[in-house]
Amino acid sequence: MDPVSQLASAGSFRVLKEPLAFLRALELLFAIFAFATCGGYSGGLRLSVDCVNKTESNLSIDIAFAYPFRLHQVTFEVPTCEGKERQKLALIGDSSSSAEFFVTVAVFAFLYSLAATVVYIFFQNKYRENNRGPLIDFIVTVVFSFLWLVGSSAWAKGLSDVKVATDPKEVLLLMSACKQPSNKCMAVHSPVMSSLNTSVVFGFLNFILWAGNIWFVFKETGWHTSGQRYLSDPMEKHSSSYNQGGYNQDSYGSSSGYSQQASLGPSSDEFGQQPAGPTSFTNQI
Repeated sequence: MDPVSQLASAGSFRVLKEPLAFLRALELLFAIFAFATCGGYSGGLRLSVDCVNKTESNLSIDIAFAYPFRLHQVTFEVPTCEGKERQKLALIGDSSSSAEFFVTVAVFAFLYSLAATVVYIFFQNKYRENNRGPLIDFIVTVVFSFLWLVGSSAWAKGLSDVKVATDPKEVLLLMSACKQPSNKCMAVHSPVMSSLNTSVVFGFLNFILWAGNIWFVFKETGWHTSGQRYLSDPMEKHSSSYNQGGYNQDSYGSSSGYSQQASLGPSSDEFGQQPAGPTSFTNQI
């Protein structure tokens, strides 16, 4: 049997049905979608400038941009409608920091989810033999939950800036030829942002998954076990003290009943001796 088959036979894939491993597998998949839809994006827009002198017009001005969205480095040339002179312009803005941070978080989250899933399947006994593995897993899960929230929020703001900077109407305002009423400037093609919108959605979905998985990872740590033990000890003490109280009450009741029976005996004897008085009185008469 080859090593791959031996490793597959040794693994327990049933753990994928448990919430801990199942959520890790979803995190792995959603992380791929997050960095693929953002890091693999490339788009563009097309403008047209129709000058009064048709020979100076340019009806197909293509402006391309892509990840990491350093828009200030995207340059293009447009006609000025004043002879053969050309105007060199650049887009406005730089969203590379938020985009790169988002993709970096997604890549590292994918790598950790992959490693954690492998550990759950093939090394589950070593993972649970001491508290170190679950404790590290818990801390990393909390950190990635925070990073997903920050990264998704930052990238959502960065994407909003990208949409504004690449809006054809905003780009046309940068051209001097478009400020003259005699020239006609139009937007031929607008950029498609559907994949970038999807990346933001997957970013917040990853945050929900990682935040929800905190509880299931916490249950594997010794903190959860010690917490349950701490709660169970006072309950046991309370129940034992209650049983002791009930036993004392029963013993007290039995002793009091016994004393009542003891006191009842002599009274009955005295009651049996009462007829002796009248009998002697009759004999005297």
